[in-house]
Amino acid sequence: MKLVSIVILNWNGKSFLEQFLPTLIKHTKHPDAEIVVADNGSTDDSMEFMEKEFPSIRTLRLEKNHGFSGGYNRALEQIDSTYYLLLNSDIEVCEGWLDPLLKEMEENERVAACTPKILNYHQKTHFEYAGAAGGFIDRFGYPFCRGRIFDAMEEDLGQYDESTEIFWGTGACLMIRSELWKEVGGLDDLFFAHMEEIDLCWRLKRMGHVILSVPSSKVYHVGGGTLERGNPMKTFLNFRNNLLLLHKNLPPDKRASTLFIRKIFDGISALRFLLQGAFKDFWAVLRAHRAFYGMKKSYRGTNKLNKTAKNGVIVSGIYPGSIVTDFFLRGKNSFQQLDQGFRQKQM
Repeated sequence: MKLVSIVILNWNGKSFLEQFLPTLIKHTKHPDAEIVVADNGSTDDSMEFMEKEFPSIRTLRLEKNHGFSGGYNRALEQIDSTYYLLLNSDIEVCEGWLDPLLKEMEENERVAACTPKILNYHQKTHFEYAGAAGGFIDRFGYPFCRGRIFDAMEEDLGQYDESTEIFWGTGACLMIRSELWKEVGGLDDLFFAHMEEIDLCWRLKRMGHVILSVPSSKVYHVGGGTLERGNPMKTFLNFRNNLLLLHKNLPPDKRASTLFIRKIFDGISALRFLLQGAFKDFWAVLRAHRAFYGMKKSYRGTNKLNKTAKNGVIVSGIYPGSIVTDFFLRGKNSFQQLDQGFRQKQM
């Protein structure tokens, strides 16, 4: 058994492997770490490239594209290590990036998963959309980060350089204890892609575990390597999966009321797309809601649905306000402008 397996899920990503794998190999010097490239049914020559250029790197081949969730679930079933580290193929790591993550996991048994500081590969002075310095959600399920609210990315000035408990860590670079991955059931296959890591972290937090941001480790993320932002499929997945996220994880006494308000917000978003002439995105929101009503039946009678009463585990990291109203109506476009009481709880 290895201490840590760094697992890249590849789908038609030869160019990213060619660009970033040499740097990963160079900066991953831990004697008990391995790098694994799991191919998610690529149709390019990614695996032929790996066999020719990196024959010493372990590869796994999946028979088709199972999405981010299904791909990692099937790949990690074949890997035996103490820690899994999910790593996007479009990430550039830095010297010494791995040790701070391992240190936190080894020294604090309450930490189920941790994530480094995620900076923008194309603008390295600024945080990157996917994870920045650690993720949170508001009471209606909208995700945001230290360093990023909606599309407003902050410059990294060291303002988030302390390790702190967060609500979710990005699947672009996430270290997790393998025993807890198995105990909680891994990622949810039904999500396919997008927000599956938030669902995973929420389930871990409901079990009483800690998700940690470790800014002493930093990586640079290209982003949009599979689906670019603005793609109607990404719109569909984000809206559908956000509803599934809330349906699965909210306590029963808050589920209906929260989803009702969230659907109103989604209706406003759909109308905004329509007025902007983004007809495919407008239709994607409608399709997302229709898909949600069909898919939520899949959780009936399973242990994936939160059945915890209001006196159960109190989950930290949920912003009590609305990021939508704070951002669009009150002009709060940075984490530091949010409610001080909430921010202090995360320090």
